[in-house]
Amino acid sequence: MSARARAARVRALLLSLVTFCVVAGTATGCGGGDEQPRVVVTTNILGDITREIVGDEADVSVLMKPSADPHSFGLSAVQAAELENADLVVYNGLGLEENVLRHVEAARASGVATFAAGEAADPLAFHVGEEGGPDDEAGEPDPHFWTDPDRVRKAAGLIADQVVEHVDGVREKAVRDNAAHYDGQLADLTTWMEKSFATIPEGRRALVTNHHVFGYLAERFGFRVIGAVIPSGTTLASPSSSDLRSLTQAMEKAKVRTVFADSSQTTRLAEVLRQEMGGDVDVVSLYSESLTQKSKGAGTYLEMMRANTSAIAESLAD
Repeated sequence: MSARARAARVRALLLSLVTFCVVAGTATGCGGGDEQPRVVVTTNILGDITREIVGDEADVSVLMKPSADPHSFGLSAVQAAELENADLVVYNGLGLEENVLRHVEAARASGVATFAAGEAADPLAFHVGEEGGPDDEAGEPDPHFWTDPDRVRKAAGLIADQVVEHVDGVREKAVRDNAAHYDGQLADLTTWMEKSFATIPEGRRALVTNHHVFGYLAERFGFRVIGAVIPSGTTLASPSSSDLRSLTQAMEKAKVRTVFADSSQTTRLAEVLRQEMGGDVDVVSLYSESLTQKSKGAGTYLEMMRANTSAIAESLAD
């Protein structure tokens, strides 16, 4: 073999090795012993919150892409390996990540520390609309706790505790300082939301959504939940004609003409409801279950909540 051929073969082998390490590094440890500790987070909302707390102390890997649906997103083989090689896994729980929970359970079984933020945030039960209507999940825990920033404050503090306890190599003071700074931002958010919602008359504080997602916001800020186009806590369900009929009747009785539809979901069902009520319905898009790409309206949890609050206040105020 000529010297040129031998050099070409060595280059090809090196390229193959680098490619293998990039694709499978989390499972094989190709990166060597000086890698940062790793926190893996399932949803992008929790991912943003966790990054604020961890800062530069560890690598935070978020499995759910921007604008994805937490109820239906799945994992690649590489992402599943990330979970089992993490120092800490942060997930929502309460049935939210329906296609991911088995991988979280596998990671826990292999000895990885896991933290279910939703289960630790004083969860509420799913609420049947006050005007009635079917809901097979009434009484079951509602995973959408992030629509109440006070519960996010509680969860963020607990995430900081988990990072300090389970992620070797992080500086506790840095994590605590990050958590304290973010706690202040969350407190400011709550105050701002209270002032924004104060512009909505009591009689107009009524919510109809694409599916049951704003129970925590309603409980915290004094809204009535009339119902949902999909009478379920998951977007994987679908309404029957009788469901839509019951909802339109409830909306007519409550004199509600606004439906808030999740931005990560199609608004088709909300549009069907508009047709059922003779077209006199406003369909307003909210960022309720997923963050967007940066600079697309809801790149962070704080941006998402401010955008949603403004949209609700503008739609319901006189």
